Amino acid sequence: MNKIPNPSIAENPGTTGPLLEVRGLTKYFPMGSIFRTRQVHAVENASFTVKHGQVVALVGESGSGKSTTIRLIARLLSVTKGEILYKGSNILKSEPGKASLAYRRKVQMIFQDPFCSLNAVHPIEHHLARPLLIHKMVKNRAELRERIYSLLSDVGLNPPAEVASRYPHQLSGGQRQRVAIARALAVDPELILADEPISMLDVSIRMGILNLIAQLKETRGIAYMYITHDLASARYIGDEILVMYAGNLVEGGGGEAIMNDPSHPYTQLLLSAVPDPQSGLRTRKEVTARGEVSSLIDPPPACPFAPRCPKVMEICRHSMPARTTIKDDHWVACYLY
Repeated sequence: MNKIPNPSIAENPGTTGPLLEVRGLTKYFPMGSIFRTRQVHAVENASFTVKHGQVVALVGESGSGKSTTIRLIARLLSVTKGEILYKGSNILKSEPGKASLAYRRKVQMIFQDPFCSLNAVHPIEHHLARPLLIHKMVKNRAELRERIYSLLSDVGLNPPAEVASRYPHQLSGGQRQRVAIARALAVDPELILADEPISMLDVSIRMGILNLIAQLKETRGIAYMYITHDLASARYIGDEILVMYAGNLVEGGGGEAIMNDPSHPYTQLLLSAVPDPQSGLRTRKEVTARGEVSSLIDPPPACPFAPRCPKVMEICRHSMPARTTIKDDHWVACYLY
């Protein structure tokens, strides 16, 4: 399959750098109703880049801060501190208006539950028409309908005229998620934030959605941030994998490097639980983790995995390790290296 450059990318002269660059992204949620002096550290000093046409998979267990991270990038949540640079411009400093609207057009989101992300009282045609009309992507009614039918065909929903007239409850879970993908595609985005887009679907249809994402990446040059706790899908779809634990990024690198040579004890723990699809047994020697996940309420400046780590050292309990490059672009935040 030959990759077709995204026209909006080709027209922009600043495509040599990363499409998205996140620097020190932090989010604290204040607790309490009166003084609000305590805070939940949901995301702590996260830094990474997303290149044009790249899929970056962000993995970690539930509550690790994955969804909060992409909601900050989508500007659905306010940022406590840090920078979000889109094509070199800090979008957090842009004033509400045309600049903000242009960013929201180029950075779209696919939510985890396709049924909750669609309005049950409106037909599918309405959901695809709204972004096209808001961003003035069509000139007349005929062009609007043609664009809607084209989007439905692009995501494998045929016949498009029949699907467009249906309501969300009349579609299957996989079909609803394809509608959500078509809605994201409607405004020609350059980056799509996919928040566990297959976790609510039957196992039998998950591969179809992953293949659709891969196809759109190749044909439209779209970059993705793919959020998941499923390491198998992260390996299948991700060019790069980032591992998050308790709001902290602990390891990152190419998909094959992370899966074949995990360095952080937490990554090793995750991979030890992945079964072999043929034998049904674990693919790696089991890694034992003790204790419970450390509290995110005003945590100490130490490695968050220290209370559970089988290789913990005294220094781990007192300070957070810096990133260490192992080779190429594979890095880990651990005092073992």
